[in-house]
Amino acid sequence: TLFRSGIMFGYEMKGNTLPRSSSLESAGAGMQERPLVHQKRKYLLERVGEAAVVQLYADGFSDLPQNQKILIWHLYQAALAGRDIFYDQRYRHNLVMREVLEEILTHSRDVKLSTKKEIERYTKLFWLNTGPYNNLTGHKFTLNCKPDEFFVAAKAAFRAGAAFPFQQSEDLDGLLNRLEPMFFDESFEPTVLNKTARSGVDILSSSANNLYVGVTMEDLENFDERHPLNSRLVKRDGKLFEEVYKINGRYSDALKNISRHLESAIPYATEAMKVALEALLKFYLTGSEVDRRAYDIAWVQDKDSPVDTINGFIEVYADARGMKGSWEALVFYVNGEKTKGIQRLAEDAQWFEDRMPWEPRYRKHGVQGITAKAINVVIETGDSGPISPLGINLPNDQEVRESYGSKSVSLSNVAEAYERSMPMEYRHEFSWTEAEVARAEKFGSVASELQTNMHEVIGHASGKLSEHLDGNPAVFLREQYSGLEEARAELVALYFISNPRLVTLGLVTSENQEAIALAQYESFTRNVLVQLRRVRQGTQLEQDHMRARQLIISWLIDQGEAIEVRNRQDKTYYVVTDPKAFQVGVGRLLSEIQRIKSEGDYETAKKLFERHGTR
Repeated sequence: TLFRSGIMFGYEMKGNTLPRSSSLESAGAGMQERPLVHQKRKYLLERVGEAAVVQLYADGFSDLPQNQKILIWHLYQAALAGRDIFYDQRYRHNLVMREVLEEILTHSRDVKLSTKKEIERYTKLFWLNTGPYNNLTGHKFTLNCKPDEFFVAAKAAFRAGAAFPFQQSEDLDGLLNRLEPMFFDESFEPTVLNKTARSGVDILSSSANNLYVGVTMEDLENFDERHPLNSRLVKRDGKLFEEVYKINGRYSDALKNISRHLESAIPYATEAMKVALEALLKFYLTGSEVDRRAYDIAWVQDKDSPVDTINGFIEVYADARGMKGSWEALVFYVNGEKTKGIQRLAEDAQWFEDRMPWEPRYRKHGVQGITAKAINVVIETGDSGPISPLGINLPNDQEVRESYGSKSVSLSNVAEAYERSMPMEYRHEFSWTEAEVARAEKFGSVASELQTNMHEVIGHASGKLSEHLDGNPAVFLREQYSGLEEARAELVALYFISNPRLVTLGLVTSENQEAIALAQYESFTRNVLVQLRRVRQGTQLEQDHMRARQLIISWLIDQGEAIEVRNRQDKTYYVVTDPKAFQVGVGRLLSEIQRIKSEGDYETAKKLFERHGTR
């Protein structure tokens, strides 16, 4: 599970926290102000409309042993080899559209300057969002020049030697006419993901992603799906077929290239990592669910490798059903200093589990080993990049998690770049008082780090399912599962951020904990307003992390105790008025959401999101 809070290599101005101060002062025990050299670094590289491109720094890489550097290089190549898989999964026209854009820009000497600048702007957003759909809202964005101007630019590029991806017997006019609605028409395939379709509209056929072809939810009622995570479902002549992602199956060439680089990495890996990489190679070869599970187990049992990778069909956020895995890859190495704090949470996971606010029958006994580390990312591709998570907890297979444990990572250099690049104005624009601004500046960074770590380590790793779910709540909760799980993990972190246990663990100081907790409550509340600026008026929230945040704050506002909606100079503010009521309300909502997950209560989950989580 990803905890998405910002876009790094390319990121949008949103997230789970507003801007944070570079000085942490004495906010958290053992947390110090970063050295001056970090403060002088350049993080914000470029703005593209409402998006920004940010620099990550791989501190400590030069000090790694040679064999680890070589290992990282091979894993890096494997990550690059698969990135077009996600391009194709996200939208069936993505690869052709990208090739047309890049051919124009690389043969643009005779292209009109104003047209070229617009194509450059659009292409950068296309790269950042992996296609023409906003990564957060799922809504389509289009070129702002006229179709005729784009056609003239393409023809100028063609004369300059551009090689366009023609279909058989197709000329340039035919190609441009075919692609015109993809580039210019917002009403053509307007959303990549539609989890909240209006009555009578199918959530699969109204989603523009490339995970299903001609398939509706009704078609799946009695279908025996053998490869729910790693296949595309296609309907031909009235029958459903699974196009399995495997070597000699769908995406065969890309998977062969990935596997070639993974094989090259094995001689430089630790023994535990070798076992995991070999299991991954077998899964890519067979595509079988048994081999996928074997890889999950091998990966989670590799607890001590200083270099690691995530590579595969992992998260299901892009699927309206919440079943199909999007391909992604990350390569990273351990940040030893930052790891100390997150490991304390992992070692104390049973203490938190025993005090969860839900019914005792939903609490785990004998929490399996949770491995938690802070890491520095070297590369992120596919579903994890250029838009980056801040934290990750895997595997997603609930049965594997309960039997073998999980691994949580906090992306330290991503969090640093996020913090250092956000505009100061955000605090002032959305805060009700100067005292709130001051709290965000002083404590926002440590509060955000705690939220991310608790979300991943004691949030996603917590809770027990009822036996009738057979370890797979997603089957029962369907399109509501991912959003519900993100809300649950967020609530766990919000519930415990004011708990004195964090002082005992040395994660915060007693004199600052109350202010840190309030700063996080305020930040989380403000960001529900911030994220709404991404959504077109009259539309609904589709992205699971956005839906989760909206659900929590909308529900708390409805309770009428913790948050007030205020107006000043025609601007709306969400103001935390009672921190204790906030924490108590979070506990009540968390208890109900855990019950929904543990019992697979789809109807209640659906009603909860329809009332609080979509608008």
